[in-house]
Amino acid sequence: MSKDTKLTGTIIAAHGRHYLADVNGEKFQCVTRGKKTNVAVGDVVHLKQTSNDQAVIEEIAERQTLLYRSDQYKSKLLAANISRLFIVVATEPGFADDLVSRSLVAAEAAGIEAHIILNKTDVAELLPRARERAAVYAALGYPVHEVSAKADPEHALGVLQPLLAGQSSIFIGQSGMGKSSLINLLVPDADIAVREISAALDTGKHTTTFTRLYWLPDGGSIIDSPGFQEFGLYHLSEGMLERAFVEFKPYLGGCKYYNCRHLAEPQCAVLTALADGKIAKHRHELYGQLLHESAQTLY
Repeated sequence: MSKDTKLTGTIIAAHGRHYLADVNGEKFQCVTRGKKTNVAVGDVVHLKQTSNDQAVIEEIAERQTLLYRSDQYKSKLLAANISRLFIVVATEPGFADDLVSRSLVAAEAAGIEAHIILNKTDVAELLPRARERAAVYAALGYPVHEVSAKADPEHALGVLQPLLAGQSSIFIGQSGMGKSSLINLLVPDADIAVREISAALDTGKHTTTFTRLYWLPDGGSIIDSPGFQEFGLYHLSEGMLERAFVEFKPYLGGCKYYNCRHLAEPQCAVLTALADGKIAKHRHELYGQLLHESAQTLY
């Protein structure tokens, strides 16, 4: 390929303002023009080749979906063009319901199908409690898949491979849930790929702090994101938030006031459903917290 060749590729890793694009199996180190950092792993990009293995990102193709989190001051793109989000939780260490719910809200708002993976099911004494907590989400219609990556890898593969085939998926979760064990199970040579990407992005041999995309043997891809403890959703407006809580949907439009915020208003259909036990208290509390955050936005 000559210099200045126009290429189209997929961003498979991002670290700071440095990106790695895969163009039909060939890897290119990429930068954006100027100081733009609006590129996400999973983005399809049009590149201008500048040397053997380097290129400039000229344009981002239209995205099907975009998943991101945000705080009061800035937003962080997690992944683009994904069709399924898998939240990895485990019997131990305990998982945070707040993080799971926020991830589900983010998926709903972005139009991405969400699933929950309950890992480490071999920890028998803690399994009933973990199941009970996961059942709250199953009752909302989110599939929960039970696996044990280490104790029964064959079963885990049998459960997850059909769900991933042909899909563009992302795995997210807190540290310690076994996300890496699952990725290593599903992606042969994942460790080798990480070393290659680390070297290409010049981030050191052992860093796992970047988001990266792996192609799956059966078609499709998995994006692995670093474990995080917080998932801010400051970018979601009131209207987006009420629709992102799936259990609110039957009641929206049933309130006395068309601009009802479902917090303390009279004759609110959502609050009536909450009082009747049809909406979980902790989910409604999170909704109130997210509304509060949305009002603080500065950017």
